[in-house]
Amino acid sequence: MIRARWASLLLLLPTVPASAQVMPWIEANRARILADYVELLTIPNVAGDIPNIRRNADHIVGMMRARGLSPRLLETGDPSAAPAVYGEWLVPGATRTLVLYAHYDGQPVAPEDWKSGPPFTPVLRSERMDKGGEVLELPSESAAIRPEWRLYARSASDDKAGVMAIIAAVDALKAAGKRPSFNLKIFLEGEEEAGSPNLAAMLAKHRELLRSDGWVIFDGPDHPSGAGQVVLGVRGVVGVDLAIYGPVRPLHSGHYGNWAPNPAMMLSRLLASMKDEKGRVAVAGFYDDVVPLTDRERKAVEAVPSVDDRLREDLGLAATEGDGRSLAALIQEPSLNVGGIRSADVGESGRNVIPTIAEARLDLRLVMGNDHVRQVQKLVRHIEGQGYKVLDRAPTMAERRQWPMIATVKAGSGYNAERTSLDAPLATSVIAATRDHGATVILPTMGGSLPLFVLRETLAVPSVGLALANHDNNQHAEDENLRLGHLWRAIDVAAAVMTMR
Repeated sequence: MIRARWASLLLLLPTVPASAQVMPWIEANRARILADYVELLTIPNVAGDIPNIRRNADHIVGMMRARGLSPRLLETGDPSAAPAVYGEWLVPGATRTLVLYAHYDGQPVAPEDWKSGPPFTPVLRSERMDKGGEVLELPSESAAIRPEWRLYARSASDDKAGVMAIIAAVDALKAAGKRPSFNLKIFLEGEEEAGSPNLAAMLAKHRELLRSDGWVIFDGPDHPSGAGQVVLGVRGVVGVDLAIYGPVRPLHSGHYGNWAPNPAMMLSRLLASMKDEKGRVAVAGFYDDVVPLTDRERKAVEAVPSVDDRLREDLGLAATEGDGRSLAALIQEPSLNVGGIRSADVGESGRNVIPTIAEARLDLRLVMGNDHVRQVQKLVRHIEGQGYKVLDRAPTMAERRQWPMIATVKAGSGYNAERTSLDAPLATSVIAATRDHGATVILPTMGGSLPLFVLRETLAVPSVGLALANHDNNQHAEDENLRLGHLWRAIDVAAAVMTMR
């Protein structure tokens, strides 16, 4: 009975697209939106912390239920896997179905590195913290809220901002007496920051429920010029843990220096061999299987506003890699990054020792044509070419005595790049719908990674991304933040997408 009455009400709603009514609603409800968002951000959401991940999922289910979105948790059957949160707003007579995606899990935190405060205690500031932003109280319903204010917390930008934008856009449409122009499905993932290891199984299990004409992805930063980005593709990614071994126990550097091999020094030389002085990856074959951009895609990259000089100034960089090429051009290529190095101790904890092991975390970013398994194999061959015996586990004592240079290489779960054609109907619809809402940069491939290849491979659907958070949001790092003006725009853009033709 309730479902029938709800369907009847939907039939009475006008089908005109979102108009100027949406932004006034956002402006009138900023304090309430902010309060709801702060409540969501207080729930710890480190990927892999399943008890807290489920707390997030349950909280979001409650938010969606209050908005009539018929939410439910989607499971794989594996209790160690994070659930996805699903909701829907089905429109009688709709001729197509689209899925809106964001993820609610976040990166690990090192609380001691956060200057803004504890990572899951959201702090509102008047400006970016390094520019003197002062701590503010959460505003009342009637208080003025400035767009330059920043909200500091883990996942404030990546990617609970996408979750909040979608949910608040539903509020905005209903308040304006509007409805989507298609059957709207919402899929909020809970393990994107862990590499989406169970996403393919989840999509396959719920294939019929998730049947659609395409996915629109809410994730990623805007262009440094301040324009929102319509993203046609993302780079793939695979993480690699690398370890180099020295003596089986730490040695006094005075007694054994110049004699015992130092794994920290060995690792430094090995990492340095992987890129040349201009930042180009020196691993043989790293670029060989790249699918070139089309002429139209190349022109889109050339049309991206140039902000490299401003970025260098803001980041305190006298020079950048790439032999003078733009950031927009360079992220269309594969890359190799050293995410962290660890060996013994430094600073006040430093000791005069030759360490037993040196470790590094690498991330390999992939573009169309690359395969994450092949890319790791190329890396292994490079390491072998530097004289190392490569293992996938720690060496035995016998192996230590046999091989003078030993490396352990362990690759995590990865996925390949994905890109939708600029001529695809979904791409042209999203570009047209969001152009007047600040999403004016068209990017063939975004620098970051999302499991969009898994969507194509499992569900055979295209995807288009919207990158709307402020570019200086510190995502994946300490003091992650979101500029509030970008949250308001993201809600507005989400409403525009929901009513696009």
